[in-house]
Amino acid sequence: MTMRRSAVVAVVLLCGVISACGGQKRPPNVAAGGVRGGSAPAGRGAPAEVPLPVDGGPDLAALDADAASSEDFSISDPLTLEGGPLEDVLFDLDQATLSDQGRATLERHALWLQNHRAAQVTVEGHCDERGTAEYNLALGDQRARAARDYLVSLGVAADRLRTVSYGKERPLDPLNSEAAYSRNRRAHFVVSR
Repeated sequence: MTMRRSAVVAVVLLCGVISACGGQKRPPNVAAGGVRGGSAPAGRGAPAEVPLPVDGGPDLAALDADAASSEDFSISDPLTLEGGPLEDVLFDLDQATLSDQGRATLERHALWLQNHRAAQVTVEGHCDERGTAEYNLALGDQRARAARDYLVSLGVAADRLRTVSYGKERPLDPLNSEAAYSRNRRAHFVVSR
């Protein structure tokens, strides 16, 4: 009998602990007008609910409306199309597949683009000088699209991104070395307003 009583006491205590650890429920987010219908329920005199901020998650920092629309960024040089706030993403020889480092770079770009909503980006696909012009134009197009598609998958609006392929026609480094070839296999980001 005492064993049964101990089990009942243990279950009751466990239920009490579980209910105490539940904490408070977070109230639901509401539209800026407060409770639906725009006023408090009749006869209660309760104030309208205040909208709660939406969490941006661990990787996104929420900005107020003024900061999100600000144009406090540099654009790429209109003559050289170089510079700008977004670094290049590099590719392996004859590949248009994003590396882990390339995806990490694009994740930083997506965060920057979410915080600079006035920015428009042209994603350029580039190749090294090896291969035919046709082959490199097609490969450059695949590289530009891979970068653009990954940015879109991270929440960047597709209408802010366009792609172009230059193949091997605009090398960043004109030297004939493996180091130069590596720098030329890239997706380059031209930022404009």
